[in-house]
Amino acid sequence: MARLIASLFILALLTACGGRHYAPVRSYGYAQDIPKTQKYYVVHKGDTLYAIGRRSGHGYRKLAKWNRLKSPYRLEIGQIIKLFDDRKRSAVASYRKQKTRYQSHKKHKTPHKTRSRSQKNPSLSYGNKKLLKLTWQWPLRGKIVKSFSQTQNKGIDISGKPGQKVRAAASGKVAYSGKGLVGYGNLLIIRHNAIYLSAYANNRRLLVKEGQYVKKGQVVAEVGRKRGEKPSLHFEIRKKGNPVNPLRYLPK
Repeated sequence: MARLIASLFILALLTACGGRHYAPVRSYGYAQDIPKTQKYYVVHKGDTLYAIGRRSGHGYRKLAKWNRLKSPYRLEIGQIIKLFDDRKRSAVASYRKQKTRYQSHKKHKTPHKTRSRSQKNPSLSYGNKKLLKLTWQWPLRGKIVKSFSQTQNKGIDISGKPGQKVRAAASGKVAYSGKGLVGYGNLLIIRHNAIYLSAYANNRRLLVKEGQYVKKGQVVAEVGRKRGEKPSLHFEIRKKGNPVNPLRYLPK
């Protein structure tokens, strides 16, 4: 899949860099309105933030704020634009989750068993915005049939068998779970922290829902296939919205 997000999760910002393909400033022809229920939009050739804001009914100022975009709002073809504000919701949900965990830990804590810092898994605290280093794992074991390319493929395609288990590459919160993005099949986006998100596309079945917290290695989907192609998983890692080569982050 040549043009996947992203950073979900979403979900992130894109800055101008040489060698990338950006959506031109002007619009091309008539474009249909974006449904109110749609949560994400993939930038196509000719799209501008102003046009997307008008078609979605949100206005470009809100979209810029929700996606942390700065003037002149240059968009990259294939970029994911959030059509909702999830900052307050994420913060509240995270606070409640942390509070529940703390109360549960306090209730079951014993004086003889303690956990050292070296045993704790790298994680993210949304409440105080403290970022710790992420560790990644392969979402699927298989042969890489499509490599990463900034201009053609935004991630890697890993061959698999229909129904094979797809696992979360790192712990995080499901930012998107559905098939609302045309051409990507059943798509899953996991937000790992304020910087990173991962995406899993062309799935046969999705096993987690939006807003759900998943652990590293947890089964989140099943391998499917894109029409006319062999079964495979399209996998991406995005850093601040920018697609990066997953092979730089996954273990050897």
